[in-house]
Amino acid sequence: MSSLSRRGRALLALAVLGGAWLPAAHGFTVAISSGSRALFLQVGAGTMTGGYFSNGGTPGNNATINTVSVTVPATQLGSGAALPMTTDSTVTRSPWEGYAFCDSPATTGEVYVGGFYRAPGGNSNTATLTVSTPPNLISNGGDTIPFHRIAWTSTGNGDATPTIPAGAFTGGAQTLLSVGRNTWFESCLAFRYLNTQLVPAGSFSGRATYTLSAP
Repeated sequence: MSSLSRRGRALLALAVLGGAWLPAAHGFTVAISSGSRALFLQVGAGTMTGGYFSNGGTPGNNATINTVSVTVPATQLGSGAALPMTTDSTVTRSPWEGYAFCDSPATTGEVYVGGFYRAPGGNSNTATLTVSTPPNLISNGGDTIPFHRIAWTSTGNGDATPTIPAGAFTGGAQTLLSVGRNTWFESCLAFRYLNTQLVPAGSFSGRATYTLSAP
């Protein structure tokens, strides 16, 4: 989902079923030209019309909410062996210039996360990328799994280190990244279920809300 506004928001639904290019030591960030104040955030599917952003493309709103999910085999339930989650996102190419930044989501579960903060010259503020989750994933029967049982790795083709750090949800609001003025950023996040809890059979779901905001 992509959003272009003063406060960009994008959503990622999660489910557990049981039963200028910087040196290579950095992640992918690139300077963009200054201009009228704007924030753009894309998580999974997004919209860029008229080409890629680097050659004049225009970002727009996209209401798609991509999901990541995993089915836990009964024989592995609560074993402590983390299980990779799959996604319905199909995004691999960066909307910045079309580079195949993420590997195939069908095989890696990677979800593209990127965007920019643009402001007029002289504005020294930074934007902040955050994610917010409820305390638990909840089943139709009211059973729960703490949201901190879902973690992610962060990568990007050509990156020696990730732009957005690897981590785990906290079941609340957490800061992921500070974005400088007139900067494009991006990472590919692959989620995993930590599988440390015995839970009743059922489908557990919850939603992560990513927000890019600036003063």
